[in-house]
Amino acid sequence: MNRLLAIMLLFCLSLHITDAKAESSNQGVKVIVIDAGHGGYFPGARYGGYAEKNINLQMALKLGAMIEKNMPNIKVVYTRKSEKHFSTNLRADLQARADIANNAGGDLFISIHANAHRNTGIRGVETLIMGESELETSENEAILFANNKEEFLDMSDQGTAAIVRAHIQNLQFTYGEYSEVMARLVQKHYASIGRANRGIRKQPLRVLYATDMPSILTEIGFMSNSAELKYITSERGQTELVTALYKAVKEYVDYVRKSVLVDVDATEQAQTQEKPAVQPKPQPKPEVKPQPKPQPKPQPKPQPKPAVDKSKSTVRYTVQVMASKSAVSTKDSRFGSYRGKVRQVRADGAFSYKYCVGDYADRKSAQAAVASVRKSFPQAFVIAVKDGKVVTNK
Repeated sequence: MNRLLAIMLLFCLSLHITDAKAESSNQGVKVIVIDAGHGGYFPGARYGGYAEKNINLQMALKLGAMIEKNMPNIKVVYTRKSEKHFSTNLRADLQARADIANNAGGDLFISIHANAHRNTGIRGVETLIMGESELETSENEAILFANNKEEFLDMSDQGTAAIVRAHIQNLQFTYGEYSEVMARLVQKHYASIGRANRGIRKQPLRVLYATDMPSILTEIGFMSNSAELKYITSERGQTELVTALYKAVKEYVDYVRKSVLVDVDATEQAQTQEKPAVQPKPQPKPEVKPQPKPQPKPQPKPQPKPAVDKSKSTVRYTVQVMASKSAVSTKDSRFGSYRGKVRQVRADGAFSYKYCVGDYADRKSAQAAVASVRKSFPQAFVIAVKDGKVVTNK
């Protein structure tokens, strides 16, 4: 009981830190942390004479070098740049990676891994974000069997599960949607180079749970598939994959600038347009003439209250295209072809203004409209709304 209470206290403290960091993220993406998964005593998957830890490191160093060369305003921090581990205990090793990211003040965490499966015919790329769903949880052992189970939080323990689920709930109002945006962009650029797109998966991963920033873990291919192993260990394959990741990073940074910083842009514009106040010359006071007393107006008869439209109080679904810390005009040029067509809804948390397109009675109908919206806003996703506010768990 005392252990659970201590964990809960630490969790409450983490929520306070997370909210504070979310408030500071209006400065944009300045620090990106790249984690080469596994290392040292923890080699990860092994196939065809290759160890996953080495492939991950090659990819991490190449991605970091590309960001440093083409985006000099961004600082790149590596959890490791050589063959090493941080502890002989895997849990402590994963926590050490998160600590490096947190201490560096990271704005984005990217962990690079390679996948494996008992079925050697399975192939493709996927990106994981912190979360939980029954499907992904049940497939942990089958899909990611090569990874040590200690990489996953033990959701069978009721105390741990309650804390983790509260953390996942909090993510919706801090980093969750930004992690999902980054994951979506990664998968989009993987698909653009012809990789089989396995999509985004929600998993209760320790390293993502412990990082106080938008975080993803990307699986670059299946080592258990001989064709994919050949590809991800080749110079051509790694260059293509790294370039796809770099393009996703660049697009994500632009997205953060355009969505999260809209309030900063507006402030800067107001400051540049501000003019010194001109003091008016004193004017002589006009002569005051006595006015006749006003006659009381007849009071209107009370009108019956209009009937409440209950349909507006039901849960509806819409497609979110942007979020901001302050209000933005729906006619802002950033909305492109949707200028004047978006609507604003509110939410709790740092980025409380959400801008959305469409109004649908069910999630399936809204999901059908997402593909069209993503032609202009690749990061768009469906949210539930009731009475003008975002609703969770719908």
